[in-house]
Amino acid sequence: MSALTSLRAAAKPAVADFDPLHWRRDFPILGQKVHGKPLIYLDNAATAQKPQSVIDAVAQFYSQSNSNVHRGVHALSERATAQYEAARAKVRDFLHAASTCEIVFTRGTTESLNLIAQSYGRSHLRAGDEIILSHLEHHSNIVPWQLLAEQLHLDIKVIPITDTGELLPGAYEHLFSPRTRLVALAHVSNALGTLNPVREMTAIAHRHHALVVLDGAQAVPHLPVDVQELDCDFYAFSGHKLFGPTGIGVLYGREALLAEMPPWQGGGDMIRTVRFSGSTWNELPYKFEAGTPHIAGAIGLGAAIEYLNAVGMDNIAHYDRELLGYGARELQRIQGLKLIGTAPHKAGVLSFVMQGVHPHDIGTIVDQEGVAIRTGHHCAMPVMERFGIPATARASLAFYNTRADLDALVAALGKVREVFR
Repeated sequence: MSALTSLRAAAKPAVADFDPLHWRRDFPILGQKVHGKPLIYLDNAATAQKPQSVIDAVAQFYSQSNSNVHRGVHALSERATAQYEAARAKVRDFLHAASTCEIVFTRGTTESLNLIAQSYGRSHLRAGDEIILSHLEHHSNIVPWQLLAEQLHLDIKVIPITDTGELLPGAYEHLFSPRTRLVALAHVSNALGTLNPVREMTAIAHRHHALVVLDGAQAVPHLPVDVQELDCDFYAFSGHKLFGPTGIGVLYGREALLAEMPPWQGGGDMIRTVRFSGSTWNELPYKFEAGTPHIAGAIGLGAAIEYLNAVGMDNIAHYDRELLGYGARELQRIQGLKLIGTAPHKAGVLSFVMQGVHPHDIGTIVDQEGVAIRTGHHCAMPVMERFGIPATARASLAFYNTRADLDALVAALGKVREVFR
């Protein structure tokens, strides 16, 4: 029985009986050894590993259906187009969007956010308008707005955070003024794992007639997302953090907003007519998908979503909370270790520092024990500055991780303490 057949035949486990080892077997990369030790992969916030069904879907496209989409009438092109658009429908259902017209394929969260800034922002914002960000943001949800602010002479306001890594209560609404036009927030912080109350924050923004952009890159792997329930105006995420291929991402936007936004990039497939006297644009969502898209990436993303539907996002969210709590308790037992980001509502991230040890040294030593974690500023320099540190070590979780993985991390950190005793 192939891995894909096994996946489709697998019964979805009850939340209380969730068995990560049942699913871990579907990820071939996790069976290897690193430096002679079993691989313990705890760098999922940077990129998640891929189940065999995703690998098979990409390989099958290239071996059986490879062709360009939308413009061909031959069998391979029609087959590729059908698979590509089927993937879009899977994304629509995964996010609970109203229509496939609201699902734009991009290269990732970064491109999605830049698209909003340069298409919506440049056409709708004016000098003196304000954008609200938070101190928790990834650089991809800071720099595009800074570039736009420089171009249009906008003002950026920032929600401060507490010592636990939460947005400062009450500070958010005080930042609004009659000139506030847009709020851009991380659903989940990549550096700290803080889960922001984005539904409530969106309601506040809408009361002030501001649009809301949500960076969902770190949220979609850990919890169910319903863009209609969140009531956000835009939502962005990356396929590679959702157990899919690299180089593919998604921008959800309300259909009415996307319809009035100008194209960001010009080229094939985003046009209806082209003449030297002027061009007209294709219908949604193709107006924003210039050139040959990442067809295999979209198909692989669709396969990843199909896989996650089999696992169950509610199961994943429940297990994530349990595993995160276990990891936090065990790490806090280590002498000289301090967790950075201790908000009560978190998802999938354990960031920490160790007294007298640079995070890069932590990462190097635990790697020798087969444990993969991330060290650095995590593309969140303002967060590091807020806590007065240059970097953290970050262990980030997925549903295929286990308590034994976290025990291995703790043991490896014991080696770090021995070296820097």
